Amino acid sequence: MFKIHIFLLFFFTVCCGQNVLATADCDESGVCNLPGASSETDNGVLSPVGLSSIKAIKQPQRLNTLNGKNIAIVGGSFMASVTHPELKRLILRDYPDAKIYVLSEIGSAGPWPGPGVIRRQKDDFIHNLKRLKIDAVISGNGGCGLCTPKEMGSCIAAEYSGIPSVMIAAPGFSDQAKLAARTAGVMIPRIAIYPGAFSAHTRDELLKNTRNILYPQIVKALTEPFSETEKSSVKSNNTANEIVYKGNLDEINLYFTQNGWTDGLPIIPPTPERVAEFLKYTDYKPDDVIAAIPPSYRKATAKLVAVNGVMAGCPPEYMPVLIAFTQAMCDGDFRRTLASTHAWTPYCFLNGPLARQLELDCGQGEISNIRNAKIGRFINLAMLNLGGYHIKENRMGTFGYLMPWCLVEDDKAAVNLNWRPYHMQQGFQLNDNVLTAGSALNWGNNLAPATAKPQKIMELMAQDAVEKQQFAIGSGTPFVYRAMLITGNVARDLAKGYKSKENLEQALIATARQPLDARTYANYWANPGSSFNENTYPLRRHAYRIAGKENAKPTVPPPWLTWTKIKTMETVPVMQLGKTAIIITGDANRNKTMCVPGGGFTSVKIELPKNWDKLMEKAGYKPLKSFYLKSPLTPSSKSQQFKNYRQRRSNNNFKRFSCI
Repeated sequence: MFKIHIFLLFFFTVCCGQNVLATADCDESGVCNLPGASSETDNGVLSPVGLSSIKAIKQPQRLNTLNGKNIAIVGGSFMASVTHPELKRLILRDYPDAKIYVLSEIGSAGPWPGPGVIRRQKDDFIHNLKRLKIDAVISGNGGCGLCTPKEMGSCIAAEYSGIPSVMIAAPGFSDQAKLAARTAGVMIPRIAIYPGAFSAHTRDELLKNTRNILYPQIVKALTEPFSETEKSSVKSNNTANEIVYKGNLDEINLYFTQNGWTDGLPIIPPTPERVAEFLKYTDYKPDDVIAAIPPSYRKATAKLVAVNGVMAGCPPEYMPVLIAFTQAMCDGDFRRTLASTHAWTPYCFLNGPLARQLELDCGQGEISNIRNAKIGRFINLAMLNLGGYHIKENRMGTFGYLMPWCLVEDDKAAVNLNWRPYHMQQGFQLNDNVLTAGSALNWGNNLAPATAKPQKIMELMAQDAVEKQQFAIGSGTPFVYRAMLITGNVARDLAKGYKSKENLEQALIATARQPLDARTYANYWANPGSSFNENTYPLRRHAYRIAGKENAKPTVPPPWLTWTKIKTMETVPVMQLGKTAIIITGDANRNKTMCVPGGGFTSVKIELPKNWDKLMEKAGYKPLKSFYLKSPLTPSSKSQQFKNYRQRRSNNNFKRFSCI
């Protein structure tokens, strides 16, 4: 019935042309009531979105003309080798007194860094802008979720330096480009939109579109003053951290959906009373800033974490876990890929007694367990409201994203095999509570070894790693992060041949090799943004390049190709030390492993309030210590992640959470 109500409200709004929000009755404080709301069932709810930590800059005036100006045409993404020389030719044709500098002469800024971050590439670019007395910057081409903010970074650097700029982007990425600029304080970015996908067009099409469509937009963007329409379109991303709306359940869901604060699924109204219950389970004060998370750099306070936890349907005692994930969102290795068109889906896994106390599942069907799934829902809302990731704006997955999930490692199973659970591999103690955030490009395609031989299982896992990389057919970067999920049954068999996870990882690295010819073909024809010319740069030449860059060498064939009777072949490695998380989890009675390629990992210790035991006793839980494990295993001592974690934790101020 609830879903029907939501549908009817949307139907009435859209089909009848009535703007419900426009007719809402708002008082002087900004609190709104929709018409027809019942006072008996009305709830006052809090905003899930924090205040921006970035101030808008005053942008420079646009130029009167391009003649006599020094112009930088930078960026190297998506067929820039074709579009940029043509832009240079066109500008010099129409403005012969202009001087053009290209990427090789001036460089580029790269993605605009967050507050307090020192990035030499950006600083060098700004230095070159001043040294060469640049008057305008043209940057491109934005054709993917990662390259678009990268190319916009040069425009942001220019605007901060008092120089007009324009960025080139494909149609689906213009909103992302604008958002990247505005979250950096450049509120009126100028975008020249290319008509289609760069890489899908022939050279002739690229040249024609550059002449007829891009070039006029670029000249206009650099020379026309900001219009009143542009100035009035600038909206603040800030929302009050107080009650923002009153209404019944259906109306609150509609209001949050129309404001872009939900993922489209029903939410639990974040009333002050519900939020207060969450705040009991942390020692943070409501307005303490947990993080300022890119790309929006909104201040994620403890109260806002609680608001999103309420909306997700989490119980209040999950609050320490939700705070840990919020902190993990700051780590660049984890979040860097989350805007990509390749659709990395964020997830997390837990180690330690807290997961067992909270009855989170590590067995069959775990991510679908109601308790685990609620954490996954929080991740979805945290991406949206705390991080500022919006579908079609800066989350550009071509086919969309899976719902995030939460796993738990079976620490007890690992200890019984004398293997360190993952968090101990990162330097934590066995009974520390740790959340690890990761991102994935693959889910559900698992391997079922039909053997109990440790070496053969390892070889099958290595073959699986070769087949499952970040980009299909292994066309992207040579070494990628992977989570290797292993059920207890298979882990038991592997432990007979490999004394530790570290031993298993080393064996996988040595075995997981790809034939050079296959790697070359994939990288030549399917590498995003590639623009290889068959006539001037043949496939064989690319093979020599790959062989040098990726350390190809003659080896015996991988085990799965020995039947071919080929004695040696040129192969390249696909795994690298430290990029694989091996986790014992899932249905212990099944013979399953699963390779999940994706982005990097970051591990955060979960902080419990001083009165945790009393709170949990009152809530009906057993004491935390009753879930402790014993083991002679000691934590790994050389974990760089653990050292970085300790360094971050040592600075107890706002910068600690500013994602630097």
